[in-house]
Amino acid sequence: MTDSGTTKVQLGDGGPEVGVQGLGCMGMSWAYGPSDAKEARATLERALELGVTLYDTAEGYGAGENEKFLSPFIKAHRDEVVIATKYGLTTPASDRTKRIIRNDPAYIRQAVEGSLKRLDVDVIDLYYMHRRDVNVPIEESVGTMAELVREGKVKHLGLSEVTAGELRAAQAVHPIAAVQSEWSLFSRDIEAHVVPAVRELGVALVPYSPLGRGFLTGSFANADKDLSEDDVRRTQPRFTGDNAAANAALLDPIRSVAEAHGASLGQIALAWVQQQATVHDFTVVPIPGTTKRTRVEENTAATRIVLTEDELALLEPIASKVAGDRYPDMSFASAGRE
Repeated sequence: MTDSGTTKVQLGDGGPEVGVQGLGCMGMSWAYGPSDAKEARATLERALELGVTLYDTAEGYGAGENEKFLSPFIKAHRDEVVIATKYGLTTPASDRTKRIIRNDPAYIRQAVEGSLKRLDVDVIDLYYMHRRDVNVPIEESVGTMAELVREGKVKHLGLSEVTAGELRAAQAVHPIAAVQSEWSLFSRDIEAHVVPAVRELGVALVPYSPLGRGFLTGSFANADKDLSEDDVRRTQPRFTGDNAAANAALLDPIRSVAEAHGASLGQIALAWVQQQATVHDFTVVPIPGTTKRTRVEENTAATRIVLTEDELALLEPIASKVAGDRYPDMSFASAGRE
């Protein structure tokens, strides 16, 4: 392996050791329009060569198809990789803005068996509650997840998009290794409550969409005009219409910092997220998604970029100026319930 991503950190107290940057695999088979399966598989291999060991998927990514896509890679490298998957969130094909959330014990047991089968593994390394069903006590859901650990079906537990209070309640039932939430130069709402709780409890933070779903790389400026009809970003408020135009202007400070480092916009955005581990004094393992080898090489190289205090100050105001919410319905995100 090269030295670009080989530094290891531990997820939570007693959780798995992983590279300081993981890989979000959703877009390899779902959500962001067409992808080249052959190139995506080569990207998985290249990521591992670069020290990426945490691979993230979910049952809800294409009704389990993403888990199936990852299965051959996991089987070939089972002792080298940490596989994270999630239960409890599905998106009907008929309405991409709708969410179906289930956290009840019966569903959790059904879901874990499905994921084990699709991934073709004996045990899931890190099993997340994907979204919170407020109609089911979190203690009940996490209690069932804890039973899966005792039964040897799951090694470690995680939660996605939970509030600080929900995390504390879950941690009282069973140790939580990681909380996965959106965190980027465009999305910093978790810093108000979730980040302090994560630090206090010794839980790792796994930021998804650290590149603002690609917007922070400059790869598209308006989802309606630049992305395919089946791309879910067309349903997200900040990427369309007047919001998109206003947000595109916010990339200028990132460009300035990127020029100073001879880096790309995406590398600066990722370096900012990686550096939050130092800023907040806890473990941070972002999971940028990509389907291309060149991008994973670019992304892992960002782990070597250190931003100065002046550069951090220049980037600081960006999030407060972003137009539009992360989702059409923010009740599915932690900030919508805090």
